Amino acid sequence: MIEAENLVKQFNDFVALGGVSLRVEPGEVVALLGPNGAGKTTTVRLLAALLAPTAGRARVAGFDVVRYPIEVRRRVGVLTEAPGLYLRSTAREYLDFFGSTYALPAEARRARAMTLLARFGMAADADRRLNEFSKGMQQKLALIRCMLHDPPVLLLDEPTSAMDPHSARVVRDALLELKKDARAIILCTHNLTEAEEIADRIAIIRLGRIVVTGTPAELKQRLLGPPLMELRLSEPANGLVADLRGRVDVESAGEAWIRFRTADPLADNPRLLRWLAERGVDVVTLSEVPRRLEDVYLNVVK
Repeated sequence: MIEAENLVKQFNDFVALGGVSLRVEPGEVVALLGPNGAGKTTTVRLLAALLAPTAGRARVAGFDVVRYPIEVRRRVGVLTEAPGLYLRSTAREYLDFFGSTYALPAEARRARAMTLLARFGMAADADRRLNEFSKGMQQKLALIRCMLHDPPVLLLDEPTSAMDPHSARVVRDALLELKKDARAIILCTHNLTEAEEIADRIAIIRLGRIVVTGTPAELKQRLLGPPLMELRLSEPANGLVADLRGRVDVESAGEAWIRFRTADPLADNPRLLRWLAERGVDVVTLSEVPRRLEDVYLNVVK
């Protein structure tokens, strides 16, 4: 659905992208992460056929972004970080205008607009002027606008920016539903918790190049090492730590807890529990210590 190969974008002497390759399949969400100025927005604009690449190629929904920019734009919904709303119009007028630019029949576009407004809890605000909306409401309306023509590809730059927790939850749930419809979605966000929840794969871009890509689990394994497990006991461990060191990679320990790493929890954890039971050691819990995508991200961009 989205194929980019060695995309380069240069503005005079400044190289914004230095060779970005990316693929997004139907029904997949790829989170594009990176610091400000890394090239996320430039990548989105190239894939939306709003900019032409200096070198490389890209196909979106089957169309080359240079040869068929109009066809690409018809099939892409773009949410920019600054949505640029017409604040003197009402929500209904605003969506009707954009629906008409996509040549949607009047009745169909108005019905579609009201369906989307209701989906995002804004049906009662259809006839309010946009200058009365909060920043979060304006952001939701911008997201509705980019979904109005039911595009197979969504390019979203900070879709939950400025939203309250409830509104952000509504948007995240909507994105999870959208990918069930075989849409290809690129999500640019600084909210790493959101990226980990929604995205099937993560791509981290730095200085105009994608430096690492993979699922959240793959990236944690590759960059943070084997899973970290925590064993909590009902009584002080006493001399147990010394005995465990020959069995697992003990990382740290306290009075009644031990943390260790294992590359194969499915095999090692049951074996360890049996060994502890044979010695009459009561285990309260054995669980994996959560590892954050933030740790992966900082490891890559620092």
